[in-house]
Amino acid sequence: MQNNEKFNRVSVVGLGYIGLPTAAVIASRGIDVIGVDVSEHAVNTINQGKIHIVEPDLDMLVQSAVTTGKLKASIEPEPAEVFMLAVPTPFTEGHKPDLSYIEAAVKKIAGVLEKGNMVILESTSPVGTTEKISQWMSEIRADLSFPHQHGENADIQVAHCPERVLPGYVIQELVSNDRVIGGISRKCAERAQDLYKTFVKGDCLLTDARTAEMAKLTENSFRDVNIAFANELSMICDQLHINVWELIRLANRHPRVNILKPGAGVGGHCIAVDPWFIVDSAPERARLIRTARQVNDAKPGFVLDKIRQVAEQFKQPKIACLGLAFKADIDDLRESPAVDITEQLITENLGEVLIVEPHIQTLPARLQKNNARLVSLQDAIDNANILVTLTDHTVFKQVKLNRLKEKVIIDARGVWEQE
Repeated sequence: MQNNEKFNRVSVVGLGYIGLPTAAVIASRGIDVIGVDVSEHAVNTINQGKIHIVEPDLDMLVQSAVTTGKLKASIEPEPAEVFMLAVPTPFTEGHKPDLSYIEAAVKKIAGVLEKGNMVILESTSPVGTTEKISQWMSEIRADLSFPHQHGENADIQVAHCPERVLPGYVIQELVSNDRVIGGISRKCAERAQDLYKTFVKGDCLLTDARTAEMAKLTENSFRDVNIAFANELSMICDQLHINVWELIRLANRHPRVNILKPGAGVGGHCIAVDPWFIVDSAPERARLIRTARQVNDAKPGFVLDKIRQVAEQFKQPKIACLGLAFKADIDDLRESPAVDITEQLITENLGEVLIVEPHIQTLPARLQKNNARLVSLQDAIDNANILVTLTDHTVFKQVKLNRLKEKVIIDARGVWEQE
């Protein structure tokens, strides 16, 4: 029997950058998918066969799934065999994990759970969250048994399978990447594996839920530590009057050295957030991970200081901020240091702020003040006297340096410095 014959209906709760692509890919395998989201705009957009986020190839996949009736979106959950939770997991003041979105999603689906169902947490979460989900559901549905109580014999299976995709390549990587699947019991992991095998070509690696949770946090903390090294190096090189881009190119010629590119900080919902979950779980032990976070969190302030110093040289500074997204060639502004830097420049009113972000149509509300304007790249080059590269979008790299001879350039991403 084919794996997809084991599943008739799957519900994906949270139709954002992970949930919607996951729902569309599963629907493309012939499984009925009910997408659930609190946003009426998102639900209505998807039911028209359109998308409310930017991701290559997602529009065609969603249109096809909706047209064939395999995907529909709803505000309220409906019965299904599997419920996949793909909701935000931010942190609160003091870098404390905020599980309120997960808890709200659990409460939302609890009423439609039936014996034999499975709940899979995809949201990146602190260690122990999957067990909390099982506990929360048991408190709401005393008529059902859960794996933290009854192990292999539970009515409801509960597992964690963290996403590990790169924005801009989500559709491709949902299929090709290996997946770590952790169950509260072995049966939970095996049942979840049956679902992922319907669309994952990579290996499905089974473990327990706590190890799966820690695996995702470890992956992003590893990257954060390496980025922190590059960012710290860039600040040291600035003090010592060394071109950090040339230095990194030379150092990376060593066969066992691979230094990453520095930037304006670290953004996105993963690398900028997940290490704090480890720090919160083991604050006395996570010294290196905490320090890396602090280095990366301090980098936007370093960039701002450079801009302030340059702005003082002009009677009427016109500062062009190139890029708001947290990484190149996407529209995702979550946790973006570029947004934070731009907002601070606007708030301090150092001069006129021209914002170039080719992947959005309107500025976020927090940037709509003090006459800040979203402009084209050409307008920015024509009118600004200070250019600050905060994101290394491909379109910026295509600008030749001879067009910028009269400009002061602060290149936080090495778009032009490397030339």
